[in-house]
Amino acid sequence: MGFGELLVILFLVLLFFGAGRLPAIGEGLGKAIRGVKDSLGSAPPPPPRPGPGKKELPPPDGGGA
Repeated sequence: MGFGELLVILFLVLLFFGAGRLPAIGEGLGKAIRGVKDSLGSAPPPPPRPGPGKKELPPPDGGGA
């Protein structure tokens, strides 16, 4: 996307929403992006997989039925 196309899109957004609402839209968009980043960053790491030649340990409850 070229610079001219970005200017046209920005002009249309300004025309559609008006100058007064642009800060509120930007704030809401920033909060949404920050929320997505926070949720992706706080995901627990995957459990370690056993290496080659190692047997997987049974569950702590004895593993039997």
